[in-house]
Amino acid sequence: MPSFLSSRPPYLQKADEYYTTPSKGQPYSITLAGSEKPERTAVYRHHKCRDGLLQTLDPAVRTGHDMFEVTAQRYPHSPCLGFRPYDTAKKTFGPYEWIDYETVQKRRANFGVGIVELHAREGITGAQYGVGLWCQNRPEWQLTDLACMSQSLFSVSLYDTLGPDTSEYIIRHANLACVVCSLPHVPTLLKLKPRLPNLKFIIVLDNLETAPNERPELSKQALLDTLAADVGLKIFSLETVESLGESLNRPYNPPQPSDPITINYTSGTTGSPKGVILTHAMAVAATSSSLVSSKLDHTGVACSYLPLAHIYGRLLEHTALWAGSRLGYFHGNVLELVDDLKLLRPTTFASVPRLFNRFGGAIKAQTVEQPGFKGALSRHIVRTKLANADPAPRSKGAAPPTPTQYHMVYDRIWGRKVAAAIGLDRAKTMVSGSAPLDPSLQQFLRVAFSTRLFQGYGLTETYAVALSQPPDDFSVSNCGGLMPCQEACLLSVPDMDYTVEDKPYPRGELLLRGGSVFKEYYKNQEETAKAFTDDGWFKTGDICSVDELGRFSIIDRRKNVLKLAQGEYISPERIEGVYLSSCTYLAQAFVHGDSLQTFLVGIFGVQPDTFALFASKVLGREIAPTDVAAIKAACDEPKVKAAVLKDLDRAGRKKKFAGYERIRNIKLAVEPFSVDNDLLTPTLKLKRPVAAKRFRDVLDQLYAEALDGERVKPANAKL
Repeated sequence: MPSFLSSRPPYLQKADEYYTTPSKGQPYSITLAGSEKPERTAVYRHHKCRDGLLQTLDPAVRTGHDMFEVTAQRYPHSPCLGFRPYDTAKKTFGPYEWIDYETVQKRRANFGVGIVELHAREGITGAQYGVGLWCQNRPEWQLTDLACMSQSLFSVSLYDTLGPDTSEYIIRHANLACVVCSLPHVPTLLKLKPRLPNLKFIIVLDNLETAPNERPELSKQALLDTLAADVGLKIFSLETVESLGESLNRPYNPPQPSDPITINYTSGTTGSPKGVILTHAMAVAATSSSLVSSKLDHTGVACSYLPLAHIYGRLLEHTALWAGSRLGYFHGNVLELVDDLKLLRPTTFASVPRLFNRFGGAIKAQTVEQPGFKGALSRHIVRTKLANADPAPRSKGAAPPTPTQYHMVYDRIWGRKVAAAIGLDRAKTMVSGSAPLDPSLQQFLRVAFSTRLFQGYGLTETYAVALSQPPDDFSVSNCGGLMPCQEACLLSVPDMDYTVEDKPYPRGELLLRGGSVFKEYYKNQEETAKAFTDDGWFKTGDICSVDELGRFSIIDRRKNVLKLAQGEYISPERIEGVYLSSCTYLAQAFVHGDSLQTFLVGIFGVQPDTFALFASKVLGREIAPTDVAAIKAACDEPKVKAAVLKDLDRAGRKKKFAGYERIRNIKLAVEPFSVDNDLLTPTLKLKRPVAAKRFRDVLDQLYAEALDGERVKPANAKL
């Protein structure tokens, strides 16, 4: 093994310098002297960035193209992209197969040249035009993205679950002449073509070649060519375009740092999506900070399953590739993700609270909630480990113990088995993003997996990075301090009673500025102007508090606030988070308040497997987790509804909810909100205005029942 493989390269050694917890009592985020302004706090930065923000870990790496090239040259024969091929004989997905960095490097170069040549044949020349990318996570997604970078093109990703109307809007708005897609999306594109004169050709990522013993005129390619010709389109396979590029033998056309690497369309909850222009310089700054937090290197393994049309998932892949790690793609069914994790055994794992809630519920059901010795032992182990992870003193005057999530004996006899059952027994770090993670769940999973589980915060407009909890910090209910590429301040929001003068900590809207913050929305100057202050700070819309150590906590959302009839303001997302983390048999929550009412109602989606067990206990009869009809019937049972309301009330009291924050009436259903019914964004955020309109009859009936005192009578309106 070459000697350089045994040590971390210089840019990762530099990342290690930032990956430190300040000494006890020192802040995670520092303030810049004299930076205060009226109605604003001082400017905060990462504790090692007083003299400037981190732009790159390596001066030679200035673009996304550079990030991959330096790794491919350093580790050419290391596994890069992995996938599970489908075995038609066994009708299942096989073990992972890997493509090394050198092969990916060569294929991306050929593919990039081929894409440029096909555009040139349509009269489109130059560089810096967009290429549509529409498929589920798979190696070819990354291959296409890297190919675009190699020729100064940018990708425009479409969510795999987007409906045709939104896809049509993005293709037209970004003026895409080419969409690279998986085979199932071809029929949709053929239907859309008459309304998309700018769309000239499609590149299909799946095999279109003639199968053995198949007549050429019956191949997929021949059939698609006929259909495409009728609407004025051309269709090429990935293999054909790669071969074309290889035959031309042209060099790279590398991008500049200021060039766009992607236009990432937000999956907003209202209105048309906005195209966020993200540049190569932003990608490098964000990935540099991500490497600081992830501790990945060439021995690492990451799993790709978060949608790559979302910048969170994309940043994770940048990070893995610059570190030289393996990047294994899930086989396509998120409900069977654990099967992929058991094969990959990733060393780092990033997810969202919804999945961590499912993991936590499954672990508790199989351990601490079990009867007899197994349950008693599990509860003792969890209590002991939680005590070890609690930095508070054990007795008055005692010094705080050194917190740890590890236990020499309990990890061996219990923890490893728990983590291995989900495929996360090698995970050194886990990160949760996109929404707040319940504090008790975060602590529980830390000790259950015996690993670092931290929260991060970022947005599409900041290339998914802004805040991150540092290592060895066992606090909860916060997102940590500033990442090295960002700086922040808080702005008073007097109309919501949040000010930077609040005690004990300043509160206000989080403003961000730095190397990974975007500059504009594509073709939308009006929204761009709304997004920034007059002096150039990006307005996140999130309300934060910041403590004496410079740790930021998201406490509210400027846009998602309800005002009840008595004048009280409610944050439904905070309440939903408490309910979902406390009642593991619930998978979805929509807490609603009307301005003419003094209390809240809600619609909840149940988690079939755990809800079946809960309902069985309440009703005194067995309900199978796979019996969907019985589960739906149980959702309408008055006794079940009353039991759920009791659990919700208990959770609210535990979190000290005010009376007007506790829910008064509910409707239960199996997956009432989904991407398919247009009530969730592709990143699984609830479209509140749409949901309120869709379920108006249900909500009205819930209010009527509660006002009549009929708390346990089921709402009969259909979902």
